[in-house]
Amino acid sequence: MQIRKALAGISIGLASMLTFTASATPVVNVGSTPTGMPFTYLDPATNTIEGIMVDIIKEVGKDVGFTPNIIATSFSTLISTLNTNRIDIIAAAMGKSPEREKVVSFTDKILSYGEGLVVPESNDKQYTSFADMKGMTVGIQLGTVYVAPAQASGMFKEIKQYDSSADMLRDLKNGRVEAVLLDYPIAQRTLQQPQFQGLRLVDSYKPVVPLDFSLIVRKDDTERLEVLNKSIKKLTENGTISAILKKWGLE
Repeated sequence: MQIRKALAGISIGLASMLTFTASATPVVNVGSTPTGMPFTYLDPATNTIEGIMVDIIKEVGKDVGFTPNIIATSFSTLISTLNTNRIDIIAAAMGKSPEREKVVSFTDKILSYGEGLVVPESNDKQYTSFADMKGMTVGIQLGTVYVAPAQASGMFKEIKQYDSSADMLRDLKNGRVEAVLLDYPIAQRTLQQPQFQGLRLVDSYKPVVPLDFSLIVRKDDTERLEVLNKSIKKLTENGTISAILKKWGLE
């Protein structure tokens, strides 16, 4: 009987230690898209979301003291998923804009870039602006900040919206659209894949929508925002973020 009691006491003690250890490093749900290489994408070899923003949120987690639980989320539903508390942070290629700032909060800037223009290699025109594409049918990813400026320009015959950059580029290759506008680094990386041979990134094109990119939290989540900003500042100053960008081919 005494042995049983002793064993029971040890079991309870071990259970308490395990509970404490598990709760010592909280898990935070992070929304990332599976289709935004090199920022976030589904790695078929591991069946996990990888990329620049995943590496950054993991380093922030180490610094702050949490484990990010990366949840695959479509780009167009990232904000609604955040604001319904199904995730607590967005780590994806979602740029800062006045419209988005009304409903979510952005951390300090991690990097900046604009949209790139992709056309078939058979089209050798050196486009520089929307005006050079007057009358064309273009593809743009649903929910991105590139849609509204393209619509407002009045330059395009039709703007087709897609769930992913891969879908757009496939339609471009098959002649269903004449050009595609998407994040420049994503275009640069995606076009290296064999299935998109025959397409080119237009070097002469000047971005209409330069954007700052960062982590994103709910509008009222001021405490988390402050903690993330302190970590981003630290990781920027000690070279961690620069090393991550370099790892993925960005400076």
